[in-house]
Amino acid sequence: MITTDILIIGAGPTGLFTVFEAGLLKLKCHLIDALPQPGGQCSEIYPKKPIYDIPAYPEILAGDLTDKLMEQCKQFEPGFTLGERAETIEKQEDGSFIVTTNKGTKHKAPVVAIAGGLGSFEPRKPLIDNIADYEDKGVEYMIKEPEMYRGKKVVIAGGGDSALDWSIFLADVASEVTLIHRRNEFRGHLDSVEKLQELKSASKINLITPAEVIGLEGEQELESVVIKQETKVFKKECDHFIPLFGLSPKLGPIADWGLEIEKNAIVVNNALDYQTNIPGIFAIGDVNTYPGKLKLILCGFHEATLMCQAAYQIINPGKRYVLKYTTVSGVDGFDGTRKEAPKAVVKAIE
Repeated sequence: MITTDILIIGAGPTGLFTVFEAGLLKLKCHLIDALPQPGGQCSEIYPKKPIYDIPAYPEILAGDLTDKLMEQCKQFEPGFTLGERAETIEKQEDGSFIVTTNKGTKHKAPVVAIAGGLGSFEPRKPLIDNIADYEDKGVEYMIKEPEMYRGKKVVIAGGGDSALDWSIFLADVASEVTLIHRRNEFRGHLDSVEKLQELKSASKINLITPAEVIGLEGEQELESVVIKQETKVFKKECDHFIPLFGLSPKLGPIADWGLEIEKNAIVVNNALDYQTNIPGIFAIGDVNTYPGKLKLILCGFHEATLMCQAAYQIINPGKRYVLKYTTVSGVDGFDGTRKEAPKAVVKAIE
């Protein structure tokens, strides 16, 4: 049986940052993830997608963010159970929990932090009769390797951040990018909408609204899409059709753990520490919900920090923890490394 201080369900960005924050408190972490590698969606779905709202990084690829987080938490020696799904949870008489995976691996910890992102997920597919015939033959529901679109004609459908971001990114990769949306208004960030309009004006992106793709054509592989725009129907040649309508999230076995669930998300007490209705079980990142919740990676980092403070009190009842700033105290890794705070900074603060 694997034992640890904090058992983290989900090895995405929020789960990985939890390791660092717990390490500052001298707490050990072990992570379970159904995916075969850390990083969550950042590694599995869009490793080459740029992210713009990570502090200190004007732009960073999702895969690179995972690498940086792994480097940051390495000194605290986290354990990993990858390629296995957390299946059941049992509370013990001493208040600890035993979590068993679908492959029978057992983990014991006094604190469980669910950081499973959107949970298990599958892409939302448009209602096109023959779309399955072209899957992996020109139809993709996510972009893992942008280079495969270099010099190709690409049609993207959608009106959210993913559709906007990838349209903008591929404008410098593909020979032609066309974005199709059912409405004239977009749900994405204002900056992205403005950038899209700039690229349209520069003839680097074709924008067709309000419209939708209603059919696909091609002999062996995709050759064109059928577009309906108001009262007219026409075809457009393309090599790839990428409908980006978001993901349909599912909590999976976690939904049967007795947690309070609201709209496929776990309800937490955000006024205190992001604890669920079961003491000792927390939910952080996109998997949780509370009034005013924003599904952003940086919000997950904040939630992980406060959660670790509460976990410390559960693991060390009655023991007072004095918050130390890493700029003053430095960082002591479990691996024996020591990162000293710059003396000039310490002196200035003193």
